[in-house]
Formats: sequence, C-alpha cells, structure tokens
Amino acid sequence: MIRLMVIALAVVAVVAGSSVLLRSRSSVVELSAGTAAMPSLLELHAAADVHKLPVQDIEDQSLIYPTAEKR
Repeated sequence: MIRLMVIALAVVAVVAGSSVLLRSRSSVVELSAGTAAMPSLLELHAAADVHKLPVQDIEDQSLIYPTAEKR
C-alpha cells in the first residue's frame, strides 16, 4: 500500500513539474517573439561595416564547361 502511495506521489510530482516547465517556456517564447524584430538589410550592412570590405573580382567561368550543342 505504501509503495502505491509513493508511486502516485511521484507521478503527481512529475506531472506538476512538467506543467510548470511547459508554462514557463511558452511565456518565454511569447515574450521573445514580441520583442525581437528582424532588422532591415540596410541596418545589417551598416552594423557589419560592409562598405569597408574590399571589392572582389569574380571570373566568368561559364565557357570552361560549355553545354553540348543541340542539332
């Protein structure tokens, strides 16, 4: 009988603990979703100092592997 009561108390404790954890996680997700806004691309470029990066020359390699001619 005592074993059954201990198991029942353990089950109640696990259910209560998981419900508290799930409630706290959902409130954190709601708070972070409301406060975090995606910055614009111009703001991201300004924050990363993209204009200070060197200009890269890219070679056009489209003629290295030409496609087969259709007849």
